[in-house]
Amino acid sequence: MDLNKVMLIGRLTRDPELRTTPSGVNVCQVGLATSYVYTNQQTGQKVENTEFHNIVMWRKLGEIAHQYLKKGTQIFVEGRLQTRSWDAQDGQKKYRTEIVADNMIMLQRAGQGSSAGSYQPAASSSPSPASSSRPPVSKAEEASQVPPAEELPTIQQGEDVSVDDIPF
Repeated sequence: MDLNKVMLIGRLTRDPELRTTPSGVNVCQVGLATSYVYTNQQTGQKVENTEFHNIVMWRKLGEIAHQYLKKGTQIFVEGRLQTRSWDAQDGQKKYRTEIVADNMIMLQRAGQGSSAGSYQPAASSSPSPASSSRPPVSKAEEASQVPPAEELPTIQQGEDVSVDDIPF
């Protein structure tokens, strides 16, 4: 049995780019940065390493990402690794490893600032006055609450996409 599964929580490095294949299928590309912090044993200083990932979202998931996400937004992405290859104009073979997303959850509103590690649930694009007058909620209560589906769109895709469908 084989398993190709990726789960990441990170911040977008750029606004999502939505394109359409010649067959009319939407595909969205976005960059995601994930950071890892550790303490250097020799110097005792904290060191932060950041990894950059290329995320590809197809069909409705890509449309939602393009509509709701902006640079800096924190998201959870679940998908699989895929490496593509092509011949460049100079004749060299090029490779690109991407994460093809099957599921995405917005962890905060686009452009909303927050400290690292804090959970900020997403909301509609226009904040309502009622939401600002709510009493504070503990992190345990926040995690147990299920937001409405239209606030945190989650889509899982079952169809496979061939390399010929990629417009770039």
